[in-house]
Amino acid sequence: MKKASPLFAAFILFCLPGCAQESTPDPELQIGVAVMAAPEEARAGATVYGYTSKGNLTLLRKGANKLICLSDDPNREGFQSVCYHEDLEPFMARGRELKAGGKSSGEIFDIREAEAKAGKLKMPEHPATLHLLEGPGGKYDPESGQVTGAYYRYVVYIPWATAESTGLPTQPTVKGGPWIMDPGTHRAHIMITPPPED
Repeated sequence: MKKASPLFAAFILFCLPGCAQESTPDPELQIGVAVMAAPEEARAGATVYGYTSKGNLTLLRKGANKLICLSDDPNREGFQSVCYHEDLEPFMARGRELKAGGKSSGEIFDIREAEAKAGKLKMPEHPATLHLLEGPGGKYDPESGQVTGAYYRYVVYIPWATAESTGLPTQPTVKGGPWIMDPGTHRAHIMITPPPED
């Protein structure tokens, strides 16, 4: 039987929930997986967060540009790596905090909406983009270094914007076309989901 490579062994620890609880997922592997969601020119300088053996989010690398990336959670079904502009961090961090406190998605929305309106939660003053590489059946392939079964999606946050202020529809008019979600709220954003390649 062929001996497993160190990278493959690290991958197993990274991807299996039971193993992940016993050993810390390899930081370099997590960084590589996290930045897959970022534009190629921004990957080397991005700040990256990953997970400890206990499943806690932790800083893996302090970056030099304005992008923050989160690696795939080994205890989450499917695959998802996320990168976003640093001005979204207060919004993202508050969401993680509320979720950890047991709040539902609806409660998280309402709390952040109230805090943003009160000026307690700082939202971007300009459009700020979130990049996602995700898929419910997505998997990282250690042999190719690529992710299979996952697709890119882009979310451009434009707080308080509306269909009227942007000219965007509230539903996509063509497959993968841009549209505005949660218009008029702190979480107003443009959704762009390119169709999967054949």
